[in-house]
Amino acid sequence: MHLLGDTQSWDPFPDARRFDDTMDRRDAHRAIGVSALGLGLTGLIELGIALISGSVGLLGDALHNLSDVSTSLVVFVGLRVSKRPASASNPYGYERAEDIAGLGVALVIWISAAFAGTVSVHKLLVSGATSHVDLGIAAAAIGIVGNQLVARYKLRVGRRIQSATLIADAQHSWLDALSSAGALLGLVGVLAGHRWADGVAGLVVTGFIIHVGWQVTADLVAHLMDAVDPAMVAAAEDAVLARTGIAHAHIRGRWMGRSLITEVEGFVPPTATLEEATALSAEVEEAVVVAVPESRAVLWYPRPLHEPAA
Repeated sequence: MHLLGDTQSWDPFPDARRFDDTMDRRDAHRAIGVSALGLGLTGLIELGIALISGSVGLLGDALHNLSDVSTSLVVFVGLRVSKRPASASNPYGYERAEDIAGLGVALVIWISAAFAGTVSVHKLLVSGATSHVDLGIAAAAIGIVGNQLVARYKLRVGRRIQSATLIADAQHSWLDALSSAGALLGLVGVLAGHRWADGVAGLVVTGFIIHVGWQVTADLVAHLMDAVDPAMVAAAEDAVLARTGIAHAHIRGRWMGRSLITEVEGFVPPTATLEEATALSAEVEEAVVVAVPESRAVLWYPRPLHEPAA
């Protein structure tokens, strides 16, 4: 338990309990840098061949991949800002900057959906010719492989360090792989003599982009609105009641970027002294952290048992 005077800034992550995420941030920065380099190279290859072949599916996929480079920059800035310590004006710190950066990723996904749908409809209406189909298929295959590798890498790192933004960026890269697959199928259709296949493939890809964009946006907004898995709250409450002898407890949680703050309001016998109630803080913290490893700060509020529950 960490108590500060009224004139001091309140820090939910005091030095004595501060979670050292230096390695996590280093891994996140490496994942962002590697993905930006890989997607930039893949996008340039696809863009060159798209301009030669006239494939709108491949052109949309190339521009989508290149837009990921700017998306990676947004995620990088969010991670950098989020590491700033708490201050008098921001007593909870800046960790939610990661979630705000995630909304930037979601915005790029929606823009990609709008662009992919527009060029696909235009191709269907205009029925433009597609040439050098074999080169286009090869480029699309490169896009599939490159995006899958990047997506899996970022997803693995994002899940390990509990970064909703990096996970969203991984889903974006997975979308790019799907977009490349759609472009490839469209070109295969053109090769088979169906000139309309390129445009139809683009519309199918647009539908998948919209679906994932909705999921990513919903997850990030829920994170920003302090949504916590009820199973985590229940696990923390069961652990506190089982290990500390507290008669009754209210558990609340809120996400601050990658950090879960767990608040425990425990009701102790009215005969307990302030020192005895305060001494329970170490037991409460240990119980919660073991039950819910995502908790990076546990706040303990002792209340007399006869006090009505808030």
